[in-house]
Amino acid sequence: MSNWHILSPPQFADYQLIDSGHFEKMERFGPYVLIRPEPQAVWKPTLSPDQWRQQAQVRFVQEGSHKGYWERYQHNMPDNWHLAYPPLKLRFKLALTAFKHVGIFPEQSANWQYAHTHCQRIPQAQILNLFAYTGGATLACRAAGAQVTHVDAIRQVVTWANENLVLSGMDGVRWLVEDALKYVQRAARKGQQFQGIIMDPPAFGHGPKGERWKLEDLVDELMAQVAAILDPKAGFLIFNAYSMGFSPLILENLMRSHLPAKALRNLEMGELVLPEAHSARRLPAGIFARISY
Repeated sequence: MSNWHILSPPQFADYQLIDSGHFEKMERFGPYVLIRPEPQAVWKPTLSPDQWRQQAQVRFVQEGSHKGYWERYQHNMPDNWHLAYPPLKLRFKLALTAFKHVGIFPEQSANWQYAHTHCQRIPQAQILNLFAYTGGATLACRAAGAQVTHVDAIRQVVTWANENLVLSGMDGVRWLVEDALKYVQRAARKGQQFQGIIMDPPAFGHGPKGERWKLEDLVDELMAQVAAILDPKAGFLIFNAYSMGFSPLILENLMRSHLPAKALRNLEMGELVLPEAHSARRLPAGIFARISY
């Protein structure tokens, strides 16, 4: 049987979810407080509108379905700044992007810790990070001494991940700007193997050559190819997803469809959440399934 967990960021002093509601969330990243859209925050905020406005330096105003702009409430809000994750001695560059993101998903720190722990038990582990964004998991694995291949389709975020690696005082990552599915298909044909694989596929997206990605259409093929290149002797797999139509049970079923019984003995799944500072509420921030053997 699998174990169900609800995971929140461990020991992340530089991040806090202050409040959420009315389809927004107010968060502190280091010394700065930001308001961003949050489609799952369907409830009423705990704090008043005046309290939100007094605390926040900047708010993202959405225009259309994807892009928008940042409205500054205070002039001391910079375009970019740094944030620390002390448990693993990691540092990140954060920035106000046109897509509401700032370069980090704090809820994933629960999986960074998991990956770091399992990299430590496998000497010279070869790790593959797919849809790797700005590299939180890449840095966590590298900090444990692993050899990491970082794959993302967007060149700018791969460059950003390399900046985070340098900020964290490390080097030695293999960076690839490539479509993740094409990469694992090629790796499977070559017979490559990895002792750890981390993937966080988006609901929709495009590869560097315009390859179309739709999660529900291609995720079974992705899982099949990942299973083919995951070392059967010792390893781990972390599968994240953020899609309001997906359940952790879907990720579990995909793993059970493609992985041997030995690999599934330590199967965990559940939700990633962000606890609020001023209430007992927890904001859903994604789903996951993971194994180690």
